[in-house]
Amino acid sequence: MIKRGFPPVLDENTEILILGSLPGDESLRRRQYYGHPGNDFWRLVGNAIGENLQDMDYETRLETLKSHRIGLWDVFKAGKREGSQDSNIREEEVNQFSILKKMAPGLKMVCFNGRTSGKYEPVLRAMGYDTKVLPSSSGINRRNVKKRESEWEAALKR
Repeated sequence: MIKRGFPPVLDENTEILILGSLPGDESLRRRQYYGHPGNDFWRLVGNAIGENLQDMDYETRLETLKSHRIGLWDVFKAGKREGSQDSNIREEEVNQFSILKKMAPGLKMVCFNGRTSGKYEPVLRAMGYDTKVLPSSSGINRRNVKKRESEWEAALKR
């Protein structure tokens, strides 16, 4: 089944962009980035920026990210995938990163949420951005919680 991602959440003030891979089934159903309650994304980012994002409604979360100059997008515009596992993504269509220079002229850092999106780190680095591949926020990636939290905090704190 072909699944389509969401438009980018960024603006001319965005300095940090977090790139995921492709929304999972629950995120697509809710039409929200990181919509699965078992994903730790909102807790990890909230801890890093000192905001309780988990208790906010979705639109307030996005506005809060923007106020901290953080944007969201995915590496893939679309792809075939059974279920929500990144390892099941096939026939992926990569987003047009060239639009970033126009949409977010102040963008400095691109963070990748996990290894699948992190495969595109060299592409964004070659475009002149600082880059960092972070441990996945997926709920199945909780083996070393403290290390994961500290890496997300280090990347997002300014």
